[in-house]
Amino acid sequence: MKKHTRESGNAIRAIVQTEMALPRMSKSARIAELKLDTARISERPKTVIPGTVDKLIPSAGPKQPEKAQISIDGTDHGYRDLRIENSLTDEHGNEVKLKNGAHVEVTVMAENTVAIDPQTVAQSRPFPSKK
Repeated sequence: MKKHTRESGNAIRAIVQTEMALPRMSKSARIAELKLDTARISERPKTVIPGTVDKLIPSAGPKQPEKAQISIDGTDHGYRDLRIENSLTDEHGNEVKLKNGAHVEVTVMAENTVAIDPQTVAQSRPFPSKK
């Protein structure tokens, strides 16, 4: 048992020594270095939420497209419905339409990768109150 502990301790010391041999760098410099690395693919933060097409809303006029109302699963009742144009494009470039009752996945993606403090987000309200 002691031999295993001594070996893992030596491994940790070796890792620390190699890390300390690297030049010191500020956080902003590390971030800039990551952004310049072309081999690294940076993805924007995103989440995927399941939903169901609730109803299809016909167009009000000839120039307005048909809309699909999607119920998002697992959200508050007031924020559940989402309406989008019912003209989508598949991976081959063909136009497709959603059907009533279809199961969909809604992807919410951040505009940019700004660091956000989770405690600040938890304390803030999602929408300003109406007065």
